[in-house]
Amino acid sequence: MSKKDYYEILEVERSASADEIKKAYRKKAMKFHPDKNPGDKAAEDKFKEAAEAYEILSSPQKKAQYDRFGHSGMNYGGAPGGGAGFEDVSDIFENFSDIFGDFFGGGGPGGAQAGGFGRAAGRGGRAASRPRRGSDLRYHLEVSFKESYEGVKKEITFQSEEDCTKCSGSGVEPGKKPEKCGTCNGNGQVIQRQGFFTMATTCPACGGAGEIVKDPCQRCNGQKRIQKSRKLQVSVPPGVETGSQLRLVQEGDGGHLGGGPGDLYVALRVNSDPKFTREGSHLVAETEISYLQSILGAKIEENSVNSKETLDIPPGTQNGDEIRIKRKGFQSFRGHGVGDLIYRIKVVIPKKLSENESKLLREIAKEKGENVKEKSSGWFSKKT
Repeated sequence: MSKKDYYEILEVERSASADEIKKAYRKKAMKFHPDKNPGDKAAEDKFKEAAEAYEILSSPQKKAQYDRFGHSGMNYGGAPGGGAGFEDVSDIFENFSDIFGDFFGGGGPGGAQAGGFGRAAGRGGRAASRPRRGSDLRYHLEVSFKESYEGVKKEITFQSEEDCTKCSGSGVEPGKKPEKCGTCNGNGQVIQRQGFFTMATTCPACGGAGEIVKDPCQRCNGQKRIQKSRKLQVSVPPGVETGSQLRLVQEGDGGHLGGGPGDLYVALRVNSDPKFTREGSHLVAETEISYLQSILGAKIEENSVNSKETLDIPPGTQNGDEIRIKRKGFQSFRGHGVGDLIYRIKVVIPKKLSENESKLLREIAKEKGENVKEKSSGWFSKKT
């Protein structure tokens, strides 16, 4: 009997990412979960079918083999017509404990602490008493436009977490020992059975540690970890922009029971500037010139972000023309090269002229044979 396409089972495209495949499987598994469909054999079959599809498509090696050879290239472990070899629903829970832990409160990503730091929650079960890497942290840092152009060193203050130095991360008062949890018999999990359905969940008595602490460490209150306020100098390189991210290796939470520390990610936000904007790697500003400078040309001095520049305005410069100074823009934050400094010209036409200016311009217009309005008393001032 021909087998149904795995992508079709999960209703995803063949180009779907690992996250998209996982989300699709979670949706199917929740829909056809045996607890939600008691006694429904068709739902149970679809539940197993979705699990089989996910087992193959969640593995890069198996997925590549399936994409190349289809079902004929897969080794299903000898379960006739049973797909990936799941004999009953309990097998599925053993193979996908991480996903079903999310369904029933056994894990999943943690929230964010105050100050904009995000931490990934630890896994349940006995993993809590094993060495593990510290969580990565995120810090949001604002810099000025000038600082993003030049680069800057900033001191930041943040909270990180590390093992309690008094109990070395055990949570037990020195000289005392924890006792084996009687609820789970030290396994860290309890097994619940409902008919054919078997589910393992984190032990509610010990929180998955497999041990009960009767004499908690007085410094950390038995929590094993303590908060620590830290100061750190961050070097922000030239050329960063809003959305740029700096990674400070091993500056995150300390590891647990000998695990390595996590990393600190600094997410940057660049404040705007009243005069300058950024276009790619180019630094852009508007500069005003008079109509006479536009016609005759001029040399004018303009401020840049951190310097003064002399602009050579050629005769006949039009409104919207650009004066470009090479390699005076932003350095590339990721890669090579430097952008340009661009001044966009705005020609300012006066709303009022002196009587003498009006007279001279009319003479020029007459010489060029141009038709202009007769002198209007409201158009020029009496200044000479």
